[in-house]
Formats: sequence, structure tokens, C-alpha cells
Amino acid sequence: MKLISVKKRVVVLALAGVLAASAVGTSYLHAQAANIPTVTTVQTGVKVLSNNKAVVDASNLSEGFVMVKYTGGKNVRIKVQITKSGGTTYTYNLNNTGTYETFPLTEGDGTYSIKVYENTSGTKYSTAYSTSVTMKLRDPFLPFLYSNQYVNFTDTSATVAKGKEITKGKTTDLAKVEAIFNWVTSNFTYDYDLAANPPTGYLPDVDKVLASKKGICFDYSAVMAAMLRSQGIPCKLVIGYAGKIYHAWIDVYIQGVGWVKNAIYFDGKNWTLMDPTFVSTGKGSSSIMKYVTTSSNYSAKYAY
Repeated sequence: MKLISVKKRVVVLALAGVLAASAVGTSYLHAQAANIPTVTTVQTGVKVLSNNKAVVDASNLSEGFVMVKYTGGKNVRIKVQITKSGGTTYTYNLNNTGTYETFPLTEGDGTYSIKVYENTSGTKYSTAYSTSVTMKLRDPFLPFLYSNQYVNFTDTSATVAKGKEITKGKTTDLAKVEAIFNWVTSNFTYDYDLAANPPTGYLPDVDKVLASKKGICFDYSAVMAAMLRSQGIPCKLVIGYAGKIYHAWIDVYIQGVGWVKNAIYFDGKNWTLMDPTFVSTGKGSSSIMKYVTTSSNYSAKYAY
């Protein structure tokens, strides 16, 4: 499926990275995963909040994320809830092995509460730790450039290498988006078995998805987001509803346009939907293209 408009017109806008939209200047670093040592802006241990059950490393607030680990020593399910004051509550699963996981703060500058919960029985949880942090981003795109629990990659990920291969020779960010979108939608197939019975707390392993070339909407979106972010292109993995179906897709930032919500198709007037799963499974049919280019069919709930 070619990344073209329904009128067969592609408008190529040069996006010289997020640099031009940033006040940081020419030294702007394309932020990547928190564990990539070449990203000098990442810090650990500078600001740590904790009790005897959990640790919140808030050293990277200006980068748009926190790291959380459970230290209570119980073999129980652990959850993290992150809520910006007056905003949406994001609920995550957290491992109980005492190792950090990275969580984005995606609703912009402000104060966020962070709560860690231990399972007590059934669906009941008690608070293990609660704190709050105040974030002031050095660049508004950063939460959508780093790796996190939902878009999980490193500089050595096969998905990152594949993204570089796919976009070799592409000179604009929009051309890179086009190449990645076309490759994923042409090469991946939908995993109906996984869709029918996803494991509790399922999270994409982007390299496994890449190797199998199959997955559910969450997988398609996570792979594309990892490829784009690793090349410095801001990308949101969005979860919400397509009609009445719980679904995942991506939003991409294009300079001169802003956040293209659900979209990269352009008909000369309007940017429309980017839904790699539906385009791939629908084989670019006229009916599926009509559906994915109608923004009212989509309702975003969370962005990661």
C-alpha cells in the first residue's frame, strides 16, 4: 500500500527534525531510549523519591519521563497510576523484580501524581507508595521520542536497525514516515489468534513482532513508533476507539502542520488518518480507505 492520498497526490514537506520547532538550537539531541548511553541528557539518581516499597526516579522530568521500580519484595501483581492534575489517569502494570520501567508523562507541563499499588486479593489493591512531581519540559516533543514501556526499544534493537534500512537515502522526515508506513503495511499480517485471546497485561515486544511480521493493532503501532522515534521523528502511540472497537494507531508530528492526529494522507486540503493495521489488513480497499480517512470514526483515549 503506497502512502498516497485518495487523489494520488503526495505532498512532501521537509521536516528537518523537531529542531526547527524547538528553542533548544542546533545542539538538540534526538532523544532515544533511557538506557542508550550515547544520549547524554539522560540522568539517573539525581532526584529519587522512595519508601521501603517503591522508588520513583524523577531525574529526567525535563525529558518527559519517570522510572519506577517496586522494592517491596512481595510476589504479587503491581500497578502504577500516573495522573496529571485535572487530566487522564494512566494505569500500568509494573514488574515486581526490583528493576526500573520507564513511564512517559504525556500531558505536558504540570504536576503529576504517581501511585504504586500492591495486589492484596482478587482485584483489590493497596497503596504501596504515593508521591507527586512537577514537570517542565525542555522540549515539548520529548515524551514521544524516548522509549517507554509501551514503545520499548534500544539502540541495538533489530527494529531500530530495520527502520534505518527502510529509510536509507530518505532525506526528509515525511519521506521516512512514508517508507516505514509502506513497509509495515505491506509486510505485516494480522494475528487473529492473539487478538482473540491476548494475555493479561500484554505489551508488544517490537523485535519479536518484527521477526514474525504479524501482530495486533498494538504491535503494528509500537513497531512503527519505535522506528520513527529512533530516527528523531516524534510519534505518539494512541489507544482509543475505532467505532466501538478498542484500537491502537499512531500520530506523527510534521513541521509546518503540527501533530497530524491519526494521519499522514493529504488530499490537497486535509490531512487524514494513519492507521497501519486497518490499511494493511484491508489491503488498501476503497471501503477501508474511506473508513480510515474519516476522522470521526476515531476517538483517542490515551497517548504513549
